[in-house]
Amino acid sequence: MDRDSNPFAPGAGNQPPELTGRLPIVEATRVTLARLRRGLSDRSQMLIGLRGVGKTVLLNRLDQLARDAGYQSVILEAPENKRIAELLVPEIRRILLRIDLLEGAKDGVRRALGALRTFASAFKVTIGDVGVGIHPSPGIADSGDLDRDLTDMLVLLGEAAAQKSTLVAILIDEMQYLGERDLGSLIAALHRVSQRGLPIVLFGAGLPQLTGLMGNAKSYAERLFVFSEIGPLTREDAYRALEEPVIRNGVAFAPEALHEIFDATEGYPYFLQEWGKHAWNLAEGARITADNAIAARAEAIAEMDQSFFRVRFDRLAPAERDYLRAMAELGPDAHRSGDIAAQLQRPVEQVAPVRARVIAKGMAYAPAHGDTAFTVPMFDAYMRRVMPEFAPKPPRVRTPLSTSGNP
Repeated sequence: MDRDSNPFAPGAGNQPPELTGRLPIVEATRVTLARLRRGLSDRSQMLIGLRGVGKTVLLNRLDQLARDAGYQSVILEAPENKRIAELLVPEIRRILLRIDLLEGAKDGVRRALGALRTFASAFKVTIGDVGVGIHPSPGIADSGDLDRDLTDMLVLLGEAAAQKSTLVAILIDEMQYLGERDLGSLIAALHRVSQRGLPIVLFGAGLPQLTGLMGNAKSYAERLFVFSEIGPLTREDAYRALEEPVIRNGVAFAPEALHEIFDATEGYPYFLQEWGKHAWNLAEGARITADNAIAARAEAIAEMDQSFFRVRFDRLAPAERDYLRAMAELGPDAHRSGDIAAQLQRPVEQVAPVRARVIAKGMAYAPAHGDTAFTVPMFDAYMRRVMPEFAPKPPRVRTPLSTSGNP
């Protein structure tokens, strides 16, 4: 079939042709934004789920909702090994300069920009031009205590927005990379903003470990946010995600083709896009058949092996690859740390640092104490493909140095 008109577009955060199964979250966000605009309080959402479930896609949709509702909205991604101050300073500057263009008094914006300069200096963050006559504000957001200073900064941002009769939405993807300390400071600042009734809202997304990280950082996090678990689509929603885009192009899926694709992808939205793309390309007429769907499996897996899976595999050190390969040997589900260590022929305490590293890199998480599971669906099958021979290396035995002088 004509590839130029293929409606499926797998990619990192690409908007799918049909956003199905997520409308309750979109509606809940619309209500939150509307309530805040009326001066009423409401909890923000944290989108929690594995890779490939569409968290980034959904976060982009929420950003658009906020913009449509008149919010000063910014969306950013938290990279590994970057502190919250370094992440937020450029975005707060951008928001304040945008707010400054609105009609109304300017003293609130000037106070916030002055505090931003002291905040950036306290945490050694480079800041660009903030305008003529904006001087640092000694004694505000400059103590070096992140909890206190970030709270001061966000309060002043909220006051500046309120003075200009506008609202601020901050959306952060990959929030698990912030770590407990920075998450705790961000939660504390937002708690104070909420208590003051200031017009700032935060929406975030992250891997399953984010829930535990936020709870450990501040026990009241669950009262500030709604943690929405984003999983694979139901069979009905998956069929809609496949069918509706092709129907608009005068094409139809055979029912057997839909069954085949759902069973192969387990309903994960990213995988549905890959299978849909290749099934469309393989079809010869206006009907995508079961044979097309079956043939799409090899095409989709080959492409994902070179992109979706490979980019994650390449980030792993040899010991981390062995650890995940041992998990894959046990299957796709969560596994006890002792069982994984037994596969590696190592004591649990010896492989614990490796487990910690694969969790920190976002490749695994702990669904329960002592358990480990993949954050990437179907990664177990990929590990078996990319490392077909699993032969744990015997532990190295260190020979103690002789102190007797004998060779």
